[in-house]
Amino acid sequence: MDKGNMSIVSEFVLLGLCHSWNMQVLFLIIFFMLYLVIVSGNVFIMILIITDSHLHSPMYFLLANLSFVDMWLSSVTTPKMITDFLRENKTISFGGCMCQILYVHFVGGGEMVLLVVMAYDRYVAICKPLHYSAMMSLQKCTSLVVTSWSIGFVHAMSQMAVIVQLPFCGPREIDSFFCDIPLVIKLACIDSYNLGILMNAESGVLAMTCFILLLISYTHILLTIRQSTKTGASKALSTCTAHITVVVLFFGPCIFIYVWPLSITWVDKFLAVFYSVITPLLNPAIYTLRNKEIKDAMKRFRSYYMHYKGNI
Repeated sequence: MDKGNMSIVSEFVLLGLCHSWNMQVLFLIIFFMLYLVIVSGNVFIMILIITDSHLHSPMYFLLANLSFVDMWLSSVTTPKMITDFLRENKTISFGGCMCQILYVHFVGGGEMVLLVVMAYDRYVAICKPLHYSAMMSLQKCTSLVVTSWSIGFVHAMSQMAVIVQLPFCGPREIDSFFCDIPLVIKLACIDSYNLGILMNAESGVLAMTCFILLLISYTHILLTIRQSTKTGASKALSTCTAHITVVVLFFGPCIFIYVWPLSITWVDKFLAVFYSVITPLLNPAIYTLRNKEIKDAMKRFRSYYMHYKGNI
């Protein structure tokens, strides 16, 4: 195709989750409430960990970072989805679309690596307890978190370096509520089949590498727990169960989107909603409902608040 005769696409049309106005009003209410819970829940966990000295340990430092990442991941797509429920024309500029792709893969890739770091922290704590203080110092934790962000950034930029150079001349409809690489590549004015496989493979390699490392870590942990005393094993198993639940909830949809795509529109939309809205919503609940130290910190926070309020 002659590039001189191509009209440049300046915006894309997002088809959203559904076309029924009644369903869109219902989804508007539901997702607005969910987003408020996501933001407030994750912010509360971060404040709790920062202010409570009993939670100043590597595990909770990493958990605070996970809450920040979850809040950001949801904020990349959910506010736009909510406002689009009120609009007849759900458009997004080319630059806005590219920004969504960049931040989704930056934050998503960073979260994958961060979950591996959290598994490593539990591995050291349970399998090598005598070396924990030396191996998981604050400096080491900070460097691991910076590494997770760096890997996410490199992953996102490698994707962007390819997609921003693609020619887009129409069609411009994206059958989803946000821009993602598999959907946007299909709109390029070239034969993008092989490129789509290559781009998905890159995301898939990151996802599967992290997932395999997580499986190895938690296998070692569970084998060690099996040989531990009943009391210690119970506490360690409770913590690891929460971590494993988060891993399954996050990596499950990612694997079916990038590693083993089903190419069924409604399934793809459900999976996208799951990892961008439901997972950031469930993470705070999983960690607070199953973690005794977090529960105790919440009681101390409530007691302090009531005492402070009573003195005003």
